[in-house]
Amino acid sequence: MTPQLQIRSTFARVLAWAWLAFAALNLLDLAFGLTGKASHDRTAATLAVLLLLGCGIAYVVGLRPAILADEEGVVVRNPLRDLRAPWRTVKSVEGKDAVVVRWTAADGTEHKTRAWSLQTSPRAQARAEARAAKDNPKVPEASLKGRTATKYAAQQLNEVAERSRPRGRSGDPGKAAAQAAQAVEGERAQGAGTASLTWNKAAVAALGVPVVALVVVLGVGLVG
Repeated sequence: MTPQLQIRSTFARVLAWAWLAFAALNLLDLAFGLTGKASHDRTAATLAVLLLLGCGIAYVVGLRPAILADEEGVVVRNPLRDLRAPWRTVKSVEGKDAVVVRWTAADGTEHKTRAWSLQTSPRAQARAEARAAKDNPKVPEASLKGRTATKYAAQQLNEVAERSRPRGRSGDPGKAAAQAAQAVEGERAQGAGTASLTWNKAAVAALGVPVVALVVVLGVGLVG
């Protein structure tokens, strides 16, 4: 997937990379003694595992979350799970305290997924609306409601979705609908075109492996 639109939290990514750099320096110090004597005892092993666990959290919470969109559909990467939804399965994209994607599963049931990558508090949203109303007194209040990063992200996603909808060359709605129906039937025949919400194995492993290692190290310490 080559996304036309990528939405990530810059602040979270900066913090994540900062932690990864901090952890890397400390792991090198433990292994090679950059600031003193190298340490390879049980305490050092525990510290190393804790640093690795922090790296897993930084990856899962800071680096992974994103919203990606192209002409085919939208992908919402949350800390541990991924939503992949073709546009025809997406019922709506809304920007509230977070970007919320409402989508339809293969069995016809409707679901909603909140994107982790971009969120705002209700208080911040209220402040943004009040500031927009003050700066634009002649603009209708309805047009200014929800001037937040999540609203803007939802607007961008809806624009990508609108551009991706089939259109007849003549602009005839009936012809466009027929083309859309043909596209749906083609994807159904190939087993494509359905939304899926799945666990991400790499994200689960990034947290699970250090946790297991920590349990083993602590267990060995208790037994010893």
